[in-house]
Amino acid sequence: MKKSVLISLLLVFMMGCSKDGFNNQNPYLPNLSFSMEVNTNFATYNNLTFPGNSVRVYPVNGPTNGVLVFNTGSGYNAFDGSCPNQVIETCSKLTLSNSNAQCPCQSENYNLYNGQTTGLPYGLKQYQVQVNANIITVFN
Repeated sequence: MKKSVLISLLLVFMMGCSKDGFNNQNPYLPNLSFSMEVNTNFATYNNLTFPGNSVRVYPVNGPTNGVLVFNTGSGYNAFDGSCPNQVIETCSKLTLSNSNAQCPCQSENYNLYNGQTTGLPYGLKQYQVQVNANIITVFN
C-alpha cells in the first residue's frame, strides 16, 4: 500500500513539472520554435544596456509582430509583439511606451516588468532569455 501511494505521488509530481517551470501557452498566438541573439554592442540594441528600455526584434521564423526585449534593471524579459487576448490581425501589433506595451485593438496596457494587465485572461506571451556578457539570447 505504501509503495503504491509513493509511486502515485512521484508520478503526479513528475507530470506536474514542465521544463524549468516555463509555460507560455496562449490560444491566440502560435507556439513557434525560434532562437535569436541580440548583441548590445550594436548601436541598434545599445539602449538595452539601460534599465527601462526596450526594443522590438524580428527573428527568423519568429512571431509575426516580432519580439519585445526589455531591460528590467535586474535582467531581461522577452515577449511576443502581438496582443495576447485576440487573434493576430492588423491592429494587434503592440506599441512600446516606456515600461508598457499597448494593444491598439483594445487600448489595454501590459507591464513589461511582468507581462500582466488587468481585467483580461492572458498576459503577454513570454519567451525564455539567457544572457552571456553582451549577448542576449531569446528562444522558445
